[in-house]
Order: sequence, then structure tokens, then C-alpha cells
Amino acid sequence: QVQLVESGGGLVQAGGSLRLSCAASGRASSNYAMGWFRQAPGKEREFVGAISTSGRSTDYADSVKGRFTISRENAENTMYLQMNSLKPEDTAVYYCAARPSWATSRMLSRYDYWGQGTQVTVSS
Repeated sequence: QVQLVESGGGLVQAGGSLRLSCAASGRASSNYAMGWFRQAPGKEREFVGAISTSGRSTDYADSVKGRFTISRENAENTMYLQMNSLKPEDTAVYYCAARPSWATSRMLSRYDYWGQGTQVTVSS
């Protein structure tokens, strides 16, 4: 079992920045690739980005590429999502997730563990 807890969400103006954190605990979380997903009201949960176990491989949705950066600090069992140049359409609940593989994936079904989510609201 891996437990995930997100933090760092909040209200920010368009063009601003936020840094989300995902703290992992439990079974060898460094052996899990991790991802960020988001869900806006009335919409399906969607892929934002993912990072491999080593941190050397990352993948991003086209909508956030160049604005968001994922990193992880395995010694601290923590993954981060640095969000810059935020837009109102980035408003959503952001979830972190973990999958028992070294490789990233864009598919929700490939992730076994999920956090409870943190709200990000970007005002125009």
C-alpha cells in the first residue's frame, strides 16, 4: 500500500505560479512511477504529467507543456508540480497518483494509488 497526500493548492491570479507537493508513505514509494491528474467541474479526470521512478523521464500533456514541471525527491518520498503562467482553464482539483512500474503512463487505469486531491483556482 502507498498513501499519497497532496498539498499546495489555492487561489492564484492568471499568470501566477503555484507549487503542489505529493507526499508518499508506505511501501517503497520510490519504486513507483508517479503522475499528476486534474479534474475540472463537469469534466473527466485528465492527465497532466508523470515522472519515472528515477526522475530522469517525464511526460506532459500538451496543454501544460512548457508551463508545468514535475520533479521528485525520492529521499523525501515527495513529488512536486511547479505550475507557472497559470490560466483560468487550469482550475481543477489536482490529484497525484502512483503506479507499480518504473515507467510513466498517461492512463488513469494504470495507477493503483491516488491522493485525495487539492483544489487549484486561477482567477482571470
